[in-house]
Amino acid sequence: MKRWWSGRLLGLLGVTLELRGTPVEPGCLLVANHVSWLDIFVINAAWPAAFISKAEVRQWPLIGWLAAKNETVFLRRGSRGHARIVNGEIAALLGQGRHVALFPEGTTTDGREVHHFHAALLQPAIDAGAAIQPLAIAYRLPDGRFTRAPAYDGDVSLGECLRAIIAERRIIARVDAAPLLQSRDTPDRRVLAHAARDAIAARLVD
Repeated sequence: MKRWWSGRLLGLLGVTLELRGTPVEPGCLLVANHVSWLDIFVINAAWPAAFISKAEVRQWPLIGWLAAKNETVFLRRGSRGHARIVNGEIAALLGQGRHVALFPEGTTTDGREVHHFHAALLQPAIDAGAAIQPLAIAYRLPDGRFTRAPAYDGDVSLGECLRAIIAERRIIARVDAAPLLQSRDTPDRRVLAHAARDAIAARLVD
């Protein structure tokens, strides 16, 4: 149902999903760069997942409601006790063969660059012995040119972002899956975070 609804929404907005790279296995922590609120639906259209997000997102108009409906796990930053509870929930989902997704930059960009990854968010994958799947999300026009229309960054409002998406007749949401990173082989979250970020950045180059 989540895959169907996400695909329908992309279709209504004129967004076509294009998948590249390695096959994505069940029970992975999906780690992606973050461009837009649209990223959640792009990932769900391919690999339905529970998402990890900062707690403040739950209070955002419309987006907070959409996030809650998309099985989002809201993390209160700065609370170690809550982080341990959330990490346990995420590890349990991964252990059941479910996908869990997160955007470790903690913010959005226009899609041309990748910020620093917060390594602590990868700890649940290490606890569960789960693989980490880097996903590079890029938005392009049909001729391959970059478009920042879906970018939900800076002072861009949700309304402005929606209008920019609709103004383009067609947008290609390209998701390039890099090779898996095995947390059992490298149980160091900082090393894993750097490796995931580098793999994603390399796939965003035109």
